This record gives sequence, C-alpha cells and structure tokens, in this order.
Amino acid sequence: MKHCGTQRLETERLILRKFVVEDAEPMYKNWASDDDVTKYLIWQTHSSPKITESIIEEWVNSYGDDKFYQWAIELKEIGEPIGSISVVHMNEAASMVHVGYCIGKAWWNKGITSEALKAVMDYLFDTIEVNRVESRHDPRNPNSGKVMKKCGMKYEGTLRSSDRNNQGICDASYYGILRNER
Repeated sequence: MKHCGTQRLETERLILRKFVVEDAEPMYKNWASDDDVTKYLIWQTHSSPKITESIIEEWVNSYGDDKFYQWAIELKEIGEPIGSISVVHMNEAASMVHVGYCIGKAWWNKGITSEALKAVMDYLFDTIEVNRVESRHDPRNPNSGKVMKKCGMKYEGTLRSSDRNNQGICDASYYGILRNER
C-alpha cells in the first residue's frame, strides 16, 4: 500500500476533508449527540460538545500519520460536516482496509453515505492501492448494508455474536470488494 493519509476528495454534493477543531459544534449538533445515529455504533453518544472537541483534537493530531484516514463528510449545500467516514482497521500484510461511517439522521436515505463511501473506496483503490475494502454492520441496521451493496460490495456472511455495539453483543454482517471487482 502506498500511504498518503487523509486527502481532500470531492463529489457532486460532498467535500470529504480533514476535520478541523471548528467542526466540533456541527459534529456534535449534526450527529454525535443523536442516540438514533449511534444506536448501532461502537462509540457512545456524546453527552457534551467538550467530548466532541476532544475527539476532533485527537484526529487533528493524527493527521501527520500517513496511515491515518479520517474524513469529515461536508455537504456543499450547507458548508458544514454532516457525518464522518474512516479506515477503522487495516491489515497491511493482506492489503486490506475496513471502513466505517456515520451520518446525521437528517441526511439518511438520500444517497449521501453511498456517495461518500464510493469516493473513499476509489481513493483507497486508486491512490493507496489497497486490494480489498471491507465493512460490516449489525443486521438490525439493514440500511448500512444497503450502502455497502450500492457501492458494489458483496455480502460475505454474518458472524454470530461476534461484535459489540451500543445494543450489546451483536451479529456482524460483512461485505467486501476487491480492486479487480470494480
């Protein structure tokens, strides 16, 4: 893999970019403080803007690492972030990355998450030269799987009681795509 970190990506409706400290307020307001957004995630709903600010500061400090991939999903129409997408796990020996994402409830079912995932997948395949991109979701959250399918990922199976999220121990449905399958 040819690591070059989080780079600015642009689609028709979105700018995918590095977070800045000033994003704490919109992140808190648009998704991090919403229990519906975090229901099936592994991180807790933020109880205060200070928590959001602290996390963003960690991300900003990590951008110097070329193996760190964390994007703010900024909707051009409103000029502020409405979600995030990142590489949450990497296996360099297998040239594989695992991508996670979330987006504010007001923007669900509008194709925005699929648009962001597709742009990130293209970047990871074409620039970083990964061989495999994968993701997973709790089967009780089927819309997340629909995002993966829409981006060309194939369902590979469900591991029973193999994960934990804000609902407790859960199943994990895995999807993946190889560079030569695009």
